[in-house]
Amino acid sequence: MEQQNSELSREQRVLRMVRRTLGAIARETAPQDGGEHPLTQQTFEDMRDCFGLIAERERELAAATGVDISTMRPKFIDEDTNSPQFVSVDSIKKSVG
Repeated sequence: MEQQNSELSREQRVLRMVRRTLGAIARETAPQDGGEHPLTQQTFEDMRDCFGLIAERERELAAATGVDISTMRPKFIDEDTNSPQFVSVDSIKKSVG
């Protein structure tokens, strides 16, 4: 069981590094001042698919280890973690309109 936990941990580290690297590539190749994007549309879509596969595998690993993935998301210091707060779209329309 210990080896399985270390393997999951290793896989999670690999997924995290791949996600960070893809994110860095996306940021560093972002067009400046309205310039043309250096990546092809196909490469851009492939990167998006990779992010999706990484997220899917992270969810699978979390489920396999019994980890609630929602607890891993960053939160604001003053955010109430006990109850989610929802805002009605109608209330936004009334305050803006």
